[in-house]
Amino acid sequence: MEEAIKVLDSALSHIKWRLKFPAKNRLQIDIVALLTEMRPVIMVDYGGKLPELQDHLCALVKFCQQESAIFENLRVMLIEDMIYLIHVRGLAEYVKSSLNLEFELFFVNLEEDPPKMVTQAEESTLVTELIRVQNLFSSFFPLNGNCNDLVSHQMLDSVAEC
Repeated sequence: MEEAIKVLDSALSHIKWRLKFPAKNRLQIDIVALLTEMRPVIMVDYGGKLPELQDHLCALVKFCQQESAIFENLRVMLIEDMIYLIHVRGLAEYVKSSLNLEFELFFVNLEEDPPKMVTQAEESTLVTELIRVQNLFSSFFPLNGNCNDLVSHQMLDSVAEC
C-alpha cells in the first residue's frame, strides 16, 4: 500500500488538486480500502462539488491507472448527483453474494425523523425493489469477463469515462 499512497500523492500533485489535510487523508484511506477490497464502494462527499469533484476524481483515477496496475479496477460512478469511487470486481462480487442472502433483512426508513424500522407491510415492496436493484447491478458488473468490459455500455451515463 506504500506504492499506492506514493502514486496517489504523485497524482494529486500532477493534476494540481489541492486538498486540505483531512480530505486528503480521508481520500487515501478510502482508496486503500478500495484497493484492498475491504470496501467495494465509497461515496465521496469531500474534496469539492460537482462537476469539479468529478473532473478531479476522473483525472486522479486515470493518472493512477497509468502509473500502477493496482488501480486498474477503480472507477468513478455518478448516480443522481452523488459521486462514488468503486472497485468494479469488488462491487460485482458483493452484488452477487448479496443476491444469495439466506438471512433476514431489516430495513430502516432514513427519511423519517427519527429513522424508524420499516413495517412488514412496507418490507415486501422494499425487498422486491432491493432485489431489482441488485439484479441490475449484477447485470452491469458481471464477475466473468475482462475488467475493461465490466462496465456495460448502458451504464456509461452513470459511470464516468475514467
